[in-house]
Amino acid sequence: MVEGLSRRRFGAVGAGALGALAVGAAEAGAFGSAAGGSLGAGAPVGLPRRRLVQMRGSWIATVVNTDWPLSVELPARAQRRALLARLDEAVRRNLNTVVLQVRPAADAFFPSPYEPWSEWLTGVQGRDPGWDPLGFAVREAHARGMRLHAWFNPYRIRRDERIEMLADRHPARLHPDWVVRYNGGLYYNPGVPQVRSHIQDCVLHVVRSYDVDAVHFDDYFYPYPVAGQVFDDGPEYRAYGGGFAGRAAWRRSNIDALIRETGERIRAVKPQVAFGVSPFGVWRNAASDPARGSATSAGVQTYDDLYADTRKWVKKGWIDYVCPQLYWHLGMAAADYGELVRWWSDVVAGTGVGLYIGEALYKVGASGQPAVWGDPAELSRHLAFCRDYPQVGGHVFFSAKLLPQDPLGAVSRLVADHYRRPAAAP
Repeated sequence: MVEGLSRRRFGAVGAGALGALAVGAAEAGAFGSAAGGSLGAGAPVGLPRRRLVQMRGSWIATVVNTDWPLSVELPARAQRRALLARLDEAVRRNLNTVVLQVRPAADAFFPSPYEPWSEWLTGVQGRDPGWDPLGFAVREAHARGMRLHAWFNPYRIRRDERIEMLADRHPARLHPDWVVRYNGGLYYNPGVPQVRSHIQDCVLHVVRSYDVDAVHFDDYFYPYPVAGQVFDDGPEYRAYGGGFAGRAAWRRSNIDALIRETGERIRAVKPQVAFGVSPFGVWRNAASDPARGSATSAGVQTYDDLYADTRKWVKKGWIDYVCPQLYWHLGMAAADYGELVRWWSDVVAGTGVGLYIGEALYKVGASGQPAVWGDPAELSRHLAFCRDYPQVGGHVFFSAKLLPQDPLGAVSRLVADHYRRPAAAP
């Protein structure tokens, strides 16, 4: 997830959007679930119209107060009003799901026995805000007929190295051997088995305690690579890496175990709660894996750089849905949106794993972006393109604060083109 941070650029902009794609006036049909699909345009006259089922979501990022809370200085009453405004705006746009970041940085937006209250609520990590934001959010989302997915960042501790800013009883203070300093930040080390158990315990506490509809992991596993920086997990590799072909294979095994075990534990407690992951959009370029990779040349590949074998998780059925962040435009040379929709559709085909596409609303009208993002119809073209891929079960937009801002009128455009009537979440 971008969360206000700059994402690495991927080569040349390319040929721009495929302008010949028609937006289409008809609403998007139902995708994915056969339980409630729409008959769609052209259905025989007189047949009953089925319920429209389609993921229509938005991410609500809490780290550095990206989307909510608007400020750590606001009293609880004002923070609650601001959250309700986010939910009401989603309803007004005929969305049906919010993905709320409840553990942005080894902290909590709920009373947790494992980690302290988030600093993004009060300005001080560990300070009780006097209310339960997650409990409030779940109740209010459900009261509006919306689903709420609880979003966790697994390994990030701090975006700087100021360990003294952590609460006194923070696990990173109690277990300094769990922590790696990398690129000016603090991270839990995925190679420490106790770290994996700790993350899962944090997740399972939420699953047991709240009526959330899904658990949602973002794209941050091993940190994004930075030239000249080394993620120092040598001691753990020497202790636990025997039997692996190399450190990369061992690191992938660590992340595989987190995903597999988290899914198993969720299903054992509440099988009705889905488990989804929103990875960076490129698993591997074809140059790295000619048989299975995508026809892309992105500078980052999740398999090689984040040690996240996202394709494997889908094929093994370890997750219930995947929401790749396809934050590029149609026709981009290095990472074409259309090519990646095709690739992910092929990956999920026949697996039973849902596919939702992460959309870069934050790029519309933003400075420094390719010119195509100055066209308010680009996102609408994305949704029109996906209608030809029945595996695509809907879309999630980054991020919530931009829905009311409606940059260039792009939100109003895609709602008019595709979301004119409500839909049930998958």
